[in-house]
Amino acid sequence: MAVTGFRKRVVALTVLIATAVVAVLVVVSHVLLSRVTDADAHDLARTRAEAVASNVTAIGGRVVLTENSSEALDEVAWVYADGRLIDGNVPPSLVDRVEELADAGRPQTATVDDYLLYARKVPIHGHHVMVIVRVDLTPYETSEQRSLALSLILGGLTILLAGGVAHLVVRRALRVVHEMAALADDWGQHEPGRRFNLGVPRDEFGELGRTLDHLLERVDNALADERRLTDEIAHELRTPLTVLRAEAQLAQLSGEPVPTEAVLSEVDRLDTAITTLLRAARARTDKGTWCDLRSAARQAIAGRAVEVAFPAKVEVAVAADVAVSLLSPLLDNGLRHAKSRVWITARDQGEAIVVDVLDDGPGIDPADVDRVFEAGVTGGGGYGLGLPVVRRIAASAGVEVRAIADGRGHVEVTLPAAHAAAT
Repeated sequence: MAVTGFRKRVVALTVLIATAVVAVLVVVSHVLLSRVTDADAHDLARTRAEAVASNVTAIGGRVVLTENSSEALDEVAWVYADGRLIDGNVPPSLVDRVEELADAGRPQTATVDDYLLYARKVPIHGHHVMVIVRVDLTPYETSEQRSLALSLILGGLTILLAGGVAHLVVRRALRVVHEMAALADDWGQHEPGRRFNLGVPRDEFGELGRTLDHLLERVDNALADERRLTDEIAHELRTPLTVLRAEAQLAQLSGEPVPTEAVLSEVDRLDTAITTLLRAARARTDKGTWCDLRSAARQAIAGRAVEVAFPAKVEVAVAADVAVSLLSPLLDNGLRHAKSRVWITARDQGEAIVVDVLDDGPGIDPADVDRVFEAGVTGGGGYGLGLPVVRRIAASAGVEVRAIADGRGHVEVTLPAAHAAAT
């Protein structure tokens, strides 16, 4: 429906533009033709008047014609001398207007019914002589009407042709787009490795193909990332479940009660993993949200042996549960790799608060600095589920997280300061 609507709009716009262009051309051509026919009619009138005037002369004090005019000429040309008709037959319907022109002392034209009247003064000393001629405008008007009708017919055909061509072109173009979109959708679901590979774009379709290739690449990467993360999630959740099952089976075989401390520890670990995943899925940054970073850090530490070195008051423009879900996995990873000490610090850098999560462990290999947050990448004793989830939370909350290879475990989290976000 959307494609059909777009096609209709394009065809309608094409027809509208073609109609406007044809209308302008018809009007301009009609105006030009009218001027040409008017000029031709005036030229004919002047030619007739000059022909008659050349035969008018004065003999013995009287104005006469040196040659007898034909009867046909008598019907379209008349000679007045001193206010009296001396040659020609004026139709009754034109008498009044012809006499007005004869009384005038200068050349002029007039249109009566479908006729053009032209008056020309003949210079004869002592006499007032005027030659008036008539030109029938009917042939000229008929020619203009025929030309206008032909222009309208050709214009209508042009509009129909433009609409038809636009319909065919748009239909063909959209068919290509539809086929490309359908192929891209099918590849994204079943063959994510397929690409159009149209090379350097030479037109809009080449740009569309390149855009779809990039989209398919992102879809492919997202699917691979999701698969790796799913593997990590399954491993992280299976570990405490395996421990719980082993403890229960051991207790069943030995007849002794299940160790409460071990069960609670693994249940807490499982609950922590699930809570972290839920926070990662729900993490969002809402305008105006803020929290006390010291309070969020205490929640993330939750009894762990972690040293805290924060300023007296640190407020960040993220929700408290987002800050906790960011810091908790980082602290878990620090405790997993530390030899004896894990600590967390905060630095105010104006518009941002930089939190450093550090441990005295072996640190991160410089080759893995850009990859430690990717699902499936492990190092040392394994980064576990924490870092990939931290990356997802950071991306959804607009927070920057990066690992630093400085010979110790070091992850830097940059959060927007609350006072900077408020301004």
